[in-house]
Amino acid sequence: MKIITHRELTRAECAAIRKLVKDLCANYDHKYGCLFLNGECYMFGVTYTNTGICKYFRTSVLPIDPAMESTLTSGVAVENRKCKQCTKAFPANGKKAYCSTACASDAKKRQQRGYMRARRGES
Repeated sequence: MKIITHRELTRAECAAIRKLVKDLCANYDHKYGCLFLNGECYMFGVTYTNTGICKYFRTSVLPIDPAMESTLTSGVAVENRKCKQCTKAFPANGKKAYCSTACASDAKKRQQRGYMRARRGES
């Protein structure tokens, strides 16, 4: 038996959902609201985790923000970290310091450049 835990979203999390809908949802129009529902988008009213989330929002918009996705689907407050390279928030996972392999490789390149400058005696 699976126990589903619900928790109330924080004000910042609700604002992040509104921002995602307004900026990235293809079904949302600033003038008319949700084009699919012919009215106000009900994602603006989501205040608890594991509640009714728009199917399009869940499959197309939410994967863009993995921290918000884990928060909305798990029901547990997830610790987020900021990437040391791009300062984007991502869910904490062990000692991981970068949000993606691209950021990790960019940081490694930057560190190597600094190391080589110091070795050559440049400032």
